[in-house]
Amino acid sequence: MSHRSAMEDEFREFVTARSAALLRTAYLLAGDWATAEDLLQTALTKTYLAWKRLGQIEAVEPYARRVLVNTATSWWRRRWHGERPTEFLPERAAPDNLEEQLERDVMWKHVKALPARQRAVLVLRFYEDMSEAQTAAMLQISPGTVKSQTSRALGTLRQRLAAEGVTGRLPAAKAAAEPAVPKQRAGKVVTESLDLPAGEVTRTAEPTPVTAPAVPSPRREAVRPARVPVGQPGR
Repeated sequence: MSHRSAMEDEFREFVTARSAALLRTAYLLAGDWATAEDLLQTALTKTYLAWKRLGQIEAVEPYARRVLVNTATSWWRRRWHGERPTEFLPERAAPDNLEEQLERDVMWKHVKALPARQRAVLVLRFYEDMSEAQTAAMLQISPGTVKSQTSRALGTLRQRLAAEGVTGRLPAAKAAAEPAVPKQRAGKVVTESLDLPAGEVTRTAEPTPVTAPAVPSPRREAVRPARVPVGQPGR
């Protein structure tokens, strides 16, 4: 087996094993599955291009996650915060969980409104369960900045939630429901058990997996059927 083939096999194994977790992180950073898939595509593409110089497999996922966060932060600064209407709606909350769902809706709205760095810090600290030092290394900022950004973000959330009459405490690390990764079913991407705000719409799209470049197959000429003459039947 050539070195290139071995590298491609390792990359495919990494994508199979870790892309779902990376996609969930991308969703929390981006706020919708379509953009999350774009972010993941970019992160995996850059990871593949850097595979040789990354060396040990242990360095691959931290690199991919860092590219993911950096790309999301850059995108978030440029993004126009408009709605993305589509024909697909998330499932509504069951009546018994309506109050809890409404509180999550309000919190989600305000988390999405946070500045890019504050949102990234919250995702890494409370969803990825990273320490301040790990978060600082991932975002390439100081631990003191992580602490201050976390404090400001949580303070802003508490203030805005209180203004809307939401009295529940902010979730601890990984206490919130983990978003489900879209699954391909009948040719479309669907989501199950999404912890999304009621009424928010998401876009479904065909997944675009990242794979190593493939050699195109030779183009074949189409075979035309023989023309059948129309006339009197042969004798």
